[in-house]
Order: sequence, then C-alpha cells, then structure tokens
Amino acid sequence: MSLLEKIERREARVAVVGAGYVGLPLAVEVATAGFPTVAYDKIAGKVARINAGDSYIKDVTSSVLAPLVQSGKLRASADPDILSSADVVVICVPTPLNKSKDPDNSFIIMAADDLLPRMHKDMLIILESTTFPGFTREILAPKLSASGLTVGKDLFLAFSPERVDPGNPKFQTKNTPKVVGGMTPACTEMIRSLYATFLDKLVPVSSTDAAEMVKLLENTFRAVNIGLVNEVAIMCKKLDLDTWEVIDAAATKPFGFMPFYPGPGLGGHCIPIDPHYLSWKLRTLHYNARFIELAGEINSSMPEVVIERVASALNDAERSVKGAKVLILGIAYKRDIDDVRESPALDVIQLLRGRGADVSYHDPGIPQIRLGEDDHGVFPADAPVMKSVPFEKLDGYDAVVIVTDHTSLDYARLVREAKLVVDTRNATRKVRSGAKARIVSL
Repeated sequence: MSLLEKIERREARVAVVGAGYVGLPLAVEVATAGFPTVAYDKIAGKVARINAGDSYIKDVTSSVLAPLVQSGKLRASADPDILSSADVVVICVPTPLNKSKDPDNSFIIMAADDLLPRMHKDMLIILESTTFPGFTREILAPKLSASGLTVGKDLFLAFSPERVDPGNPKFQTKNTPKVVGGMTPACTEMIRSLYATFLDKLVPVSSTDAAEMVKLLENTFRAVNIGLVNEVAIMCKKLDLDTWEVIDAAATKPFGFMPFYPGPGLGGHCIPIDPHYLSWKLRTLHYNARFIELAGEINSSMPEVVIERVASALNDAERSVKGAKVLILGIAYKRDIDDVRESPALDVIQLLRGRGADVSYHDPGIPQIRLGEDDHGVFPADAPVMKSVPFEKLDGYDAVVIVTDHTSLDYARLVREAKLVVDTRNATRKVRSGAKARIVSL
C-alpha cells in the first residue's frame, strides 16, 4: 500500500519528534484525526506524563489527551527505534540562538541523526521548527539523502512553519491556516494530503524556502513594529506625552494603521529569535538587514528602560534602587501563560539585583524560576532559585513593577495598597481613578 493510500485510509503511522508547545498539540490533532501517533521525546518526564494522560501544556487539556492515550491512538516514547515504523515523521524541536545570536540548528540535526538509520522508502518527513530560508533544501535534504532515498520519488520532504500562539483562546493548531511547502510538487501534494485530514485551511507555497521565509516575515513584522512603538514610547516620555493615549487615538483611523503596543521587551520562542535567523542568513549574502538589527537593538534595550523608569520613580520618592524592596508582577513572557522563555522579566530581575535591589516576584502560573540558564536551558549547579511570593502586603514594597499583565491579577487592589506602581503594560488604566499608589507608565 502506498503512503498516499495509507493517509487516505488514516492508517499512516505518524511520529512527532519533540513533545513541547508545538509538538504535543500537533500530535493530539493527528491522533484525533484517527492516525496511530507517537510523540518521541528524549525527556523521560514528558514521556511518562503523556502516557499517563497528564498534559503539561495549557493548550492541551488532560481531558482531551487522556482518552487518546487510553484508546491507543496516541502514546509517547523516548526510544528512537519507534521512528523505524513511522510512515510520517514531523520534526518539532527547538531552534534557539547561540551566544553570538547565530542560529543553533543542532536539535534538528540530532533529530535527523536519529532518523537517518531508520528511514525507509515511501516516507514523509516534515520540518516545523523555525529556521533560515534554504535550510531544508541545503542542509536537511542532503543529510537525509544519505539514506539512498530520492527526494520526491521515494522520500517526501516538506517544511511547514509552526504558528502556535500559546494561550490564544480563538486560534489553536486546528483552525490556524497552515503554510506548506515541499521540496518537489509531489512532496507538497503529500503534506497537503496529510494535513488536510486534520487542519481547517492549508496555504501551499512554491518551495520549502518560501515556507521558511513566510515564518520569518511574520515574526519580523511583529518585531519591527514593536521596536517602532517601543521607540515611540521613549520619545513620548521625552515629549511628556501619554504613549497609550497617542496609540489609542491613532488606532481609530480605519485604514493604514495597525496598533502595536510598547512593553518591557520581547519574549517567547519566536519573536525575539526568528528575525535573527533572517538577519544571519542575509549576512551570509553580504547584506545588512537594517530594520531587523535596529528593531532588535531597541527591543533588547527595553529592560534597561524599565529600570531607569523604576530608578527615576524611586528617586522622586527619595529612595535609591540599592536596598529598595521591589516586587515584579508577572514574569511569563506574555499574559495568561506559564512560559518564561526569553521573558524580559528575567532581565528586569537581574538588572535590579545588579543595582542592589531586594527583588521578589509574583506570578500565579509560575511557582519558581531559576536564573542564569544557558542557550539550551541548562542551569549551572549554583543557579539561584526564586519562588513566587503571595500577592499580599503590597504596601511593604517600595515599588511594584508590572511586567506581565495577567488578567487574573487584582489591579484595583494593587493601586489601592501599593506605594508606587511602574506599569509597563498599561494594565492599571481602568482602575486609576482614586488610586492611592503613584503610577508611572512606560
């Protein structure tokens, strides 16, 4: 039976490599569509929790995961030999930056190394991990071709950029339009055949290079516009203007303007990282991606801007940063999630500690954090641990800094009880009337 026939009959065996924020939701959708699915991950704790029907991803509830596991449609494994029996392998592994801000595709290469000796004829391999334009064609395809299989004939290779937005109540894996691009027309048709069985809308493009560029354009667009509005916030401060008032008024224009909002910096697994993939690629072609570099410079400087706001506000209260008790409110990289990857809150904490402040944090979804991880999320043995403190005794802090505006937090209580609030997200805008706290905006 051909691979296409297996897909049509929903008998194709699918292995998702990497059971994180991208891989697990995808594996759940594949299994829900009726395909026998296995999530392959080298972290034993993830494997155990999946096989117990216990989800560690907020966008996948245990009530959805458990029945799939119990029915046998979905399981997890840390054994690479499960790839031998797969008809489809979807690679969803991290692609961070190294210390010099260059792409680190080592996790993709490790996945390919696991896969190579276990490949067989009539196999579809899909890369979803973000990378630079040309990676699938220039690096992954030649590596997998060492198996002796011919791409487009007995091996089908495609790229489909993940578009996961953790915590988004409207768009999840199933109903977010999915870009797909194959190495050959036959490869594109094969991924279309598979993904059309469980995704609402597909957007085919002409090549894997084009699909890779789509992902980078999406997040570069956001990074550049956020960089612009962050600089506007700096300018408004110097002009003694309310940034939020200016943006809200501009947003009433029904054409030609899309509102973006300033903040303490960029966080997450995409927007702070993806533009650097494009910038790096263009440097290899002797071109300087100036918008990307400038936006990156502005966005990465925002934690320092926050610190200066805090220092200035404390100074007005005749208090120095050194020795001041400061509470960071919210440390996830965006509201209502429990993910701290690349969160600017971590930089704000470190900068305040570096200036001698006594720093605590409160986040309802993150009970503790460790500071000082390296590029691969590994911490030194002596990495300091911080635990979330209760949301109480707010008047005991010299300053409370809102870094992440979780909707569950009681901002009305905050402005009634705190002495000083530095609001980097405009979270207190609806409760400022009658506030006892002095409120300083970004």
